[in-house]
Order: sequence, then structure tokens, then C-alpha cells
Amino acid sequence: MMSDLSAILALPAFLMLLSVLIPADWANAKARQVRQLITGIAGIQFVMAFVIMAFYVAHMALNTNTQPFNSVIHSSGTHLIFYDGISGFMFALVSFIGWVICRFSVRYLDGEAAQGTYFRWTGFTVGAVSFMAISGNLLLFVLAWIMASLGLHHLLVFYKNRPAAQRAAWTKFTVSRIGDAALAAALILIYIEFQTLNFSEIFAAISSQADQISPRVIWAGWFLVFGAIAKSAQFPFHTWLPQTMETPTPVSALMHAGIVNAGGYLIIRTSPLVSLTPTALTALAIVGAFTACFAALIMLTQTSVKKSLAYSTIAQMGFMMLQCGLGAFSAAMLHILAHSLYKAHAFLSSGSVLEQNQAIRIIGEKREIKQVSWSKLGTLSVAVVCMFLLISSLFGINPTTKPGGILLGFVLCLALISWIGQSLQSASRQLFIRASVTGVLLCFAYCVSFLSVDKIVAPSLPTVQTSAITWLIASVVLFGFGGMFMLTKIVVSPTNFRWLNIFYVHASNGFYIESWLRHKFGTLAKE
Repeated sequence: MMSDLSAILALPAFLMLLSVLIPADWANAKARQVRQLITGIAGIQFVMAFVIMAFYVAHMALNTNTQPFNSVIHSSGTHLIFYDGISGFMFALVSFIGWVICRFSVRYLDGEAAQGTYFRWTGFTVGAVSFMAISGNLLLFVLAWIMASLGLHHLLVFYKNRPAAQRAAWTKFTVSRIGDAALAAALILIYIEFQTLNFSEIFAAISSQADQISPRVIWAGWFLVFGAIAKSAQFPFHTWLPQTMETPTPVSALMHAGIVNAGGYLIIRTSPLVSLTPTALTALAIVGAFTACFAALIMLTQTSVKKSLAYSTIAQMGFMMLQCGLGAFSAAMLHILAHSLYKAHAFLSSGSVLEQNQAIRIIGEKREIKQVSWSKLGTLSVAVVCMFLLISSLFGINPTTKPGGILLGFVLCLALISWIGQSLQSASRQLFIRASVTGVLLCFAYCVSFLSVDKIVAPSLPTVQTSAITWLIASVVLFGFGGMFMLTKIVVSPTNFRWLNIFYVHASNGFYIESWLRHKFGTLAKE
């Protein structure tokens, strides 16, 4: 029965892929019908994805003594669909984000002469990402990966009279082809080694010969990591993402909440293979850690809402890659869920940011704002850490035994300290109590969410041993995030540091990485 249900998943995605065959002139002339068609198919896929995911979770809950049933749909020896916890989770997320963006686009693009063309490519892109999520074969995965990239390219150049949009799109196109080349190399090596590209057969072969790692497998792991780095806007392949400011807002939401997560999903999906190359995971952790700190610093200096969100995405992708590099694949999957939902909402609501800032300013004028002493901040930090450890222990979570657990717990505590600390700046005791209670609830929500996601995806994930170099990377990142936290507190203090002003100018310009690359390689936009 599960196989029959899984086979149905491909139908809406296939129909959305076919939408690109609709002639552009006819689509623009019949824009109302086209947008209703694409939005309707996306809605049907969303409902189906969640129903089947609920069925899968129920099956796991009712069969606690057996492995979850992983559905494989195959034809002529090729596994078309591989449905397990990882693919089901990602497919449900993509379906929901795709449907929301289609619904939002109906109103946002209303009146545009080329909205029919827009919905053709939106449907094609969502369909490609959906196929990528449930692909049972690495070749099909790569083809869906390339189709999603091509679909996004056409959406990025939707406004053909905007040079900035054209430049960003062609820069992204070039970077994506670099990632595609790395995936193609990995695909060839994997086929030579295992004589198959079906995920289930590759994973079965790995489990039976885990002690015999050939050089081809090691090189394949490196190429997969490199492809993920290029796809997910990691340093130095990040410069195209902040440039995509001239594209329609729904496209930005689709890109930041969905497609840019493809690199992380690639690592999670192929984690049984990539984990055989610990040095590649270490390199991924280093690149992710540097990208997260680098982009977070730049994000703090941006005055443009969409550009700030773009650097936020780069930082979040860096942190997700750090999680994957540390072997915290379940936490990385939870990160994909949380970041996708947050970033989709952030972009789709970015038009009301002026009203929100005005409301915040009015509230700030009515309240007395005061500086928080370092002693109070230290006391708050100890209290938050103790609260997190207590709640984690109630759920049986030991951060020291989870890959990257200490690092993830530390970052969560930093976020809570910063947030609750802001309430201390107000003279309102009620606000502080509400912030503290909400912080406790967030810790509970994080623990419940992590255990739920881990229960669903863990059966498909490998166990990664934490090495000494991993602990070293985690320690460096701890100091990095701690330093940024202290820096934000110094910036808002009354003391004026001249070096901070100089640093601010450099950071606001992205440390001139984009300018240097443009000087060396020129513009990639077509004239």
C-alpha cells in the first residue's frame, strides 16, 4: 500500500514539469487560467504530501519493533522514487512552500503582462525540486537538480529590463554549472564503483563493505561536498545571492526558502556515502563555520531589507553545512525546516517592514531604554544555560553525546540570551517575564522538534564518530559566535570605538569580495 501511495506523489510534480510546454504567448493571454492551474496542482501536491507523510509516521509509531517501511518505485532496474523519512520530510516541506508561494504570487503578479510565463516557470521549478526530493536514483536526482537551477534562472531574469537582475542571474548560472560539474564527476565515480546509481542499492553496498573504502568512494565524497558548497552559496560562491534583489519577491522566497537548501539536502541524502570520507566532512564543517561567521557579520551592517535577508540566508546555510560536517544530520534537517518556514515568511512579509519598524519606534519612544550591565548579562547567561541543560535532561537529550550537540546548544543559548537580554533594556517587568516564559517554551519546542525529526530521519542516517579535529572546529566556532555576541553588545554601548567605524564600512561592502571577483572575471550577464 505504501508503494502505491508513494507512486501517486510523482503525478502532480510531473504535471508541473509539463507546464513549461505551454506556449508563452498563450500562457500570457490566458494568465488567469494558467495561474489557477499551477496553484491548484501545487495545492493538491501539498495535501497529498502531508497525508502520505502522516501515514508514514503512523506506520513508524505503530511498528516500533521493526524498521520503517521504505518505499521504492522502480522501472527497468531504475529506482524512480525512494520514499523514506528523509525524502518524505523534504517533499512535504517543498510542497508546502511551493503552494504558499504560488498563492502569494497570484496577488503579487496580478496585472503583469508576463505573469503567465512566470507561473509556467514557477510550476516547472517547484516540480523539479519536488522530483529531486523523492528521486530514488542519483542520476534522476542530478537531472532534477539541474532542471530546478534552469527554472530558477528563468525566474531570476523575469524583469529583462533590469541589468542588476540579469547580472545576478548569469552569475548564479555560472556558479551552478560549477556545482553541476562536481556532481557529474561524483556520479561517474559512484557508478564505476557500485555499478548502480540507485540510492537504496548504493546504501546497501556501503553497509556491507564499510571497512573497504576505495579511492573512488573518497573522491566521490569530495565531489559531493564541493557540489553542495557551490549550490548552497558557501564562501566564495556566495556573491550571487545578495545580488538577486531585482527579482520578484515570491522568487526570492522560493530561492531562499527552498532551492538554496538543495546543497544541505544533498549531503543529508547521501550521508551514508559522504560519511565514509571524514576529511571531506571536516572541510565542509570548516567552510560552513567560516561562511556562517563571515555572512553574519556582513548581515549586521546592511541597510537594505532584502540584502540583509540574503546574507542571513548565507549565514544560515553556512551553519547548516557546519551541522552536516559535524555529523549532526538530524539537526541539519530540523534547521532546513525552521529556516525554510522563517525565510519564506520573512520575504513574503518584507513589504510591511516599514510599518513594523514604525510600530517598534513608537513602542520604543513610550518606554525607557537602559543599558544592561555586564554583571546582569552574566547572570542571565548562567540562568539560560542551566535552563537549557535542565530541559534537555528532561527529554533525555545529552548534548555531549550528540554530534555537534554542545555547539548547537551553545548557539541556542546565545540566541535566547540576546533575546531575553533585550527585554531587560525595558523598564517593563512584565515584558521580561513574558520573554523568559517564551524562552522556556522555545527550549521545550526545540527539544520536541529535534526528537521528532530525529525519530523520522535517523533510520536512514549513518552514525558519525566525533574526532579530535571535529572538537577543535566546534571550539573555534564557539569562540567565533561568542565573539560576535560580544561585538553586538559593544556596538550598542555608549563607548565609541574608531576601529569599529572602519570595520563597519568594510563589512557593509561585503569586504569587497564581490567587487574583486567582478574586477577579475568581469560581468557574466549577456549584453
